[in-house]
Amino acid sequence: MTINMEKITMQGVPETMLQTLYARATYSKQKNAKFQDKEAVEIVSRMDYDFSLAGKDAMMSKGVIARTILLDRMVGDFIRQNPGATVVDIACGMDTRVYRLKSDPSVGKMMEKVRWYNLDLPETIAVRRRFLKENGHISMIAKSAMDETWGNEIEETEGKVLIIMEGLVMYLTEQDVKQILSIISRRFGSAVVIMETMNPWIAGHMKEKSIEATKAKFTWGIKSGKELVRIVPEFTWVRDVSLVEGMKVIIPVYHIFGWIPAVKNISNKLVVLRK
Repeated sequence: MTINMEKITMQGVPETMLQTLYARATYSKQKNAKFQDKEAVEIVSRMDYDFSLAGKDAMMSKGVIARTILLDRMVGDFIRQNPGATVVDIACGMDTRVYRLKSDPSVGKMMEKVRWYNLDLPETIAVRRRFLKENGHISMIAKSAMDETWGNEIEETEGKVLIIMEGLVMYLTEQDVKQILSIISRRFGSAVVIMETMNPWIAGHMKEKSIEATKAKFTWGIKSGKELVRIVPEFTWVRDVSLVEGMKVIIPVYHIFGWIPAVKNISNKLVVLRK
């Protein structure tokens, strides 16, 4: 059977979605993988793209897997607790979480009532549409997260609202982050936001080979999600979840390292905010 390969040409922050996609696809093929991402495996098999640097970047890959494990768990918990929820995945790239959750026996049936929006830049959504046909209760919005009008495309719902932002804000400025959160605040009377953040020291000093090759640069970070309340006081900080918790799942020695404050504090965090 001949597979029609799709040539992909991207650069900058949008290209980083290909590195994370490859990390999930490669991990899914491991014997004892904690999740299966069939869509990622299928998409990578159809892409005409040089993934060699992503394949060699173990640090990036492990961080992506740890983040994926934690976010799948947190989003699944939210949906179980809030049937009929609306989920907006900001800067979705080639994220396939909605499909993993649909395949999860503990939440799969509930996903039929979830309204899921995948939001990203027009050039990114154009690539996404070449591999994923989304409509009905799963749909795409081709706009910048800083475009006030994306909120107009979210249908009114009586269910709770969850906003996901992973792998995004470390490439932005504080003003950009404030703008995105302000748009969310104006659009939704109440909402929960799960946002991945990076330690400022890491943002200024750390380089991941596969990310650097895309010419994307880390530009912003915070030590704790508590700092975001200063930027957008209409939000309440709920908690920070260190990616160390996800690393413990795939690398058992992190059960020991994770207790070291320096390790826990310097790792990326999933910040939970409530409006």
